[in-house]
Amino acid sequence: MLHLLNRYTTESVTSGHPDKVCDQISDAILDACFEQDPYSRVAVETFGSHGTLMIGGEVTTKARINYKKIAEDVYRSIGYTEKLNILVKVAQQSPDIAMGVDKEGAGDQGIMYGYATNETKEMLPLGVVLSHALARRLEKLRREKKLKWLKPDGKTQVTISKGKVITALTSTQHAKSVSQEEIRESLIKHLFTPILGSVKHIEILVNPTGKFEVGGFYADAGLTGRKIMVDTYGGLIPHGGGCFSGKDPSKVDRSAAYMCRFVAKNLVANGYGKKVLVSVAYAIGRAEPVMVEAFNETGKNLTSIVNKHYDFRPRAIIERLDLRRPIYQETAAYGHFGVSGRPWEKVEKIR
Repeated sequence: MLHLLNRYTTESVTSGHPDKVCDQISDAILDACFEQDPYSRVAVETFGSHGTLMIGGEVTTKARINYKKIAEDVYRSIGYTEKLNILVKVAQQSPDIAMGVDKEGAGDQGIMYGYATNETKEMLPLGVVLSHALARRLEKLRREKKLKWLKPDGKTQVTISKGKVITALTSTQHAKSVSQEEIRESLIKHLFTPILGSVKHIEILVNPTGKFEVGGFYADAGLTGRKIMVDTYGGLIPHGGGCFSGKDPSKVDRSAAYMCRFVAKNLVANGYGKKVLVSVAYAIGRAEPVMVEAFNETGKNLTSIVNKHYDFRPRAIIERLDLRRPIYQETAAYGHFGVSGRPWEKVEKIR
């Protein structure tokens, strides 16, 4: 299934969406560990609900971490002012898991996918690029106070038919003082038109429920890893099910997914296909993957090329992409792929 749909819909969310707040807190904790100890092992989950935030998981690190302060700092930096009751329950990593990872094996079993297409400069499907662009701009309008009634929580969505946008949607948290008519008019002018161009033939939906005054953890629950399609390819290709945020790169859910994207993008950039899908699978504690597979939009099998040029053992991935660094909080909103400067987005010559 290489993104063959003539009509499809993709979504994104702002950094203030409850799930994304949790992702950013989890990755901020990972970064804090890596700043002090690059060999930290981290598996941290965050759950927020109606004024309460719980941080749980397992770590092995020499770092001294103030979990509550990190969570509060992330929450405030996003733009929330409400008080949170923060609970922390973080334990030492299971020795049974550590035993396999100590031998440089995979930190878990699982299946990971990577994808690239030549239809956009980001080498991502058009709908994925546009839904993230709308969400990023929605946050920019808020932070730059262009629209002073905007609040942190928000979602965007686009529907593509035959390569063109036919429907665009945003649900955005807002102050009580503003009318829905003003919100719609302002967002068509300042959000949709700058990203999409003319909206004459596009159905524009703004706050379909009628209003969106209460957001964040006071309106909804949030959980690390609940936006895996937003994080990746919009549901247009398979997903193995594992999330990224809060996990150090010994967890192949994260590092191998980054490697699959790196390989797929380089195969497209080097002319091996217009669209390429790469898949890998692991057994916990074993370094060599149990499966590597790659093919392009014509069905041509590219696995032999991948095996010749790329090493999918966890340690090799970490070293090739230089993943033991505090680079992760920034990835936890607006997608992990298609952003220049990230190591898995680098294009190299396949020799």
